Amino acid sequence: MTRYYFTVRYLPESANVNLLVGRCLFIMHGYICKQNIQGIGVSFPRWSDESIGNVIAFFYSDKDVLNVLSRQRFFNDMKECGFFSLSEVVEVPTDCPEVRFKRNQTIKKIFPAEKKRRLKRLEKRAQAQGKNFNPEKLTSVREFDLFHQVSVASVSKSVDVELFIQKELGVEYSESSFNSYGLATNDKHLGTVPDITKYL
Repeated sequence: MTRYYFTVRYLPESANVNLLVGRCLFIMHGYICKQNIQGIGVSFPRWSDESIGNVIAFFYSDKDVLNVLSRQRFFNDMKECGFFSLSEVVEVPTDCPEVRFKRNQTIKKIFPAEKKRRLKRLEKRAQAQGKNFNPEKLTSVREFDLFHQVSVASVSKSVDVELFIQKELGVEYSESSFNSYGLATNDKHLGTVPDITKYL
């Protein structure tokens, strides 16, 4: 299957890349939800241990759909201001290995506020069932592979959506199944995208 892509590069040296990633995902999310488009995937070709990187790439099988996405007002306004550099929509080279960027919401359980909220909920449930509540059983420390956290504004909620994103290498091509932020998930969406790092 032929796939196409375009990239957005954040130009300022001091750019808050996580903030800009969140904004780009918000624009894509709104576009694909309005147009009922499924299967657009995203990647972060400049991903490192320290940063999610200053480039985001969008992939899809329909070049016209990506052209419309790349012409969204936000992208063009940022380009005119000198904050973004946008590439043309081009065909993915055939020699790219596959990579998976997934949203892993299990990670949020390691944060104190989330732990506290879960403990309160479990305590209420235990009381309602007439059981003893033993929080010590729930305090085991979990470890996760490297991740980056991105906040995306939510139209339907009063708080931002927190995305915990991980990168998986050495994966085989998997059909373009992504959530509405262009990411794979732990179970339902297992889509992969081409690793275009060497073409940047």
